[in-house]
Amino acid sequence: MRWRQGRRSENIEDRRGGTGGRLGNLLALAPLLLRSKKGWLILGVIVAIYYFSDGLDHLPGGGQPPPLSTEQPGQPGTHGNEVADFVSVVLADTEDTWNQLFETAGIQYQPPKLVLYHDTVRSACGLNTAAVGPFYCPDDRKVYLDLNFLNDLKQLGAPGDFAFGYVIAHEVGHHVQNLLGTTQKVQQARTQSDKATANRLSVMLELQADCFAGVWAYYANRDRQMLEPGDLEEGLAAASAVGDDRLQKRTGHAVSPDAFTHGSAKQRVYWFKQGFNSGDVTKCNTFAALAGQ
Repeated sequence: MRWRQGRRSENIEDRRGGTGGRLGNLLALAPLLLRSKKGWLILGVIVAIYYFSDGLDHLPGGGQPPPLSTEQPGQPGTHGNEVADFVSVVLADTEDTWNQLFETAGIQYQPPKLVLYHDTVRSACGLNTAAVGPFYCPDDRKVYLDLNFLNDLKQLGAPGDFAFGYVIAHEVGHHVQNLLGTTQKVQQARTQSDKATANRLSVMLELQADCFAGVWAYYANRDRQMLEPGDLEEGLAAASAVGDDRLQKRTGHAVSPDAFTHGSAKQRVYWFKQGFNSGDVTKCNTFAALAGQ
């Protein structure tokens, strides 16, 4: 991707090196601590400090998170912050795209914050580890991202900067759904549905976020010429790699469509391409398209 000359977003919240990662490391000791009454007390103190005062910053090893890269465009980043710099540019570009589309529709776009963290993070949706992958929390309107997920993508067979860009744009797509009220409607419908129907609704929501990611890529390519040869293929590879059927096979399970929550590899590729080929959010009505299937 041609990203180095791009604008950097001001909506990055960098928690790397903050309390979240250290809490995760300390909680990893929980099985040992829980073997004694004294251990229970220590664990309780750790959790209380974290939740009520963020006081872990005062423990040995505490400190401020590393800053985002301040390298000039075209210069390589240092200490892993080149990836953070890339994330900031992609987020800014999604802001430009959705600002334009919302303005055309006569409404104001409110961009999300993107939280960079390592290992463990606390959000309004609860305490999560990096094992859950990138996620969006509608309760605080923030995207949460552990930069190590880039390595996970490579292991899934989806390397490349645009593959990572697709992931970021997908989570921003969930923010768009939240602003439009789609998320709330789906959540309500899922609570009133059986498990199979609830999973189907989740798939529709996720595939629409894929389509919205494609819409972003359309404008990033058309208006700002960010894409290079091979980038689209990287994005499609990423969409395919995180398909439920592919992930089920990787974990040694039989493919079970009724258990899908994000959509098959074929579906995710299709809807990303739908957004990318059209640049039209009205083409992303996955609910209508999948309702009759």
